[in-house]
Amino acid sequence: MSTFDDYLATFDGDPGYLDWAAFGPISPTVRAEVFADADLLGSGRPSSRALIAERVDQAQEFAAELLDIDIDKVTLQPSATHGLMHAFYGLKGTVIASSAEFPSISMTLERAAQASNGELAPRWITPEHTFVTPEAVAEALDDDVTALAVSHVDFRTGYRADLAALREVLGPDRLLIVDAVQSFGILEEDYSVADVVVGHGYKWLRAARGTGFASFSARARERIAPVLSGFGGVEGGLPFDDLPAPAASARAYQINGADQLSVARLAIGLRDVRDAGVATIEATIRDHVDRIFEIADRHSIPVLTPRDPARRAGIVALAPEAPAALAAALTNAGIVATTRGSSVRVAPHAGTSDETLRMLDEAIGTAVVPGV
Repeated sequence: MSTFDDYLATFDGDPGYLDWAAFGPISPTVRAEVFADADLLGSGRPSSRALIAERVDQAQEFAAELLDIDIDKVTLQPSATHGLMHAFYGLKGTVIASSAEFPSISMTLERAAQASNGELAPRWITPEHTFVTPEAVAEALDDDVTALAVSHVDFRTGYRADLAALREVLGPDRLLIVDAVQSFGILEEDYSVADVVVGHGYKWLRAARGTGFASFSARARERIAPVLSGFGGVEGGLPFDDLPAPAASARAYQINGADQLSVARLAIGLRDVRDAGVATIEATIRDHVDRIFEIADRHSIPVLTPRDPARRAGIVALAPEAPAALAAALTNAGIVATTRGSSVRVAPHAGTSDETLRMLDEAIGTAVVPGV
């Protein structure tokens, strides 16, 4: 089999799972490696601990490779939110963000502003359909704005922000801070246009929680003070007898040593994606999303997600007239999805089976009366 076929074979769960935007069931390769690493840590031997410590370098190398940046720009974090905390708490000026952003951005930015003694202020925008477009950002710009914080893929609608266009609107003197939780590993993207990129392995990378990471460009390191830097954020060993300055690399945005088993899970999740190929994963998910659009259209279910493949990823937000009825029909059919307010969000991965999409089609059919 090809490497991608091997990757698809790791999707060994029961059919019906369409909730990858909420949680990615841990892959068998991740499970196998972490069990082996746990056994090594159970011995307590220095040689075993040294082997596990190598996972830190592996995870950083794989993340840097997928981001196409130097490894010294990457730091491991307990979550994407931790990475955003490092960015916001060390930043000054006005930060543009949508009021409909996932709380990892909105709540973290608000808390950082409250603690800043007026040096940091959010500027909330309410773009149409919650799509953070270049036009919406341009309307909010003035000389006070120092950064834009945006989700690469909107968790509500699946809208994929145009990072290159946002970079152009911001110009070279403002920071672009990107939450890539809903895109990293499943979309090919030029992340070099962003100054801060945060991600997490518990969804599309199938590595569970505790597997966050962040990248900080040279420009970001110049403008974002490492306020939350701890002993893990310095070069060399533990600072027992002195208080060294934060590291000159992205390591400065780290508090203490990484959770070794979490880092092991992240490393394997990143490795599997790299070996399978992000472009192939993206193309496969695109085909699944196209089929979901066809199913929705056949049953006259409105869709909030953009049709343009360049403006979407793996999320399809359905907007039925009776969302509760559709949610109940999906549950009864064994489909796992997320219902929020008036929309039902389904999210396929590369390994989503034809059987799962057939189940979705039939379940929607039971919930929809033709012509009504």
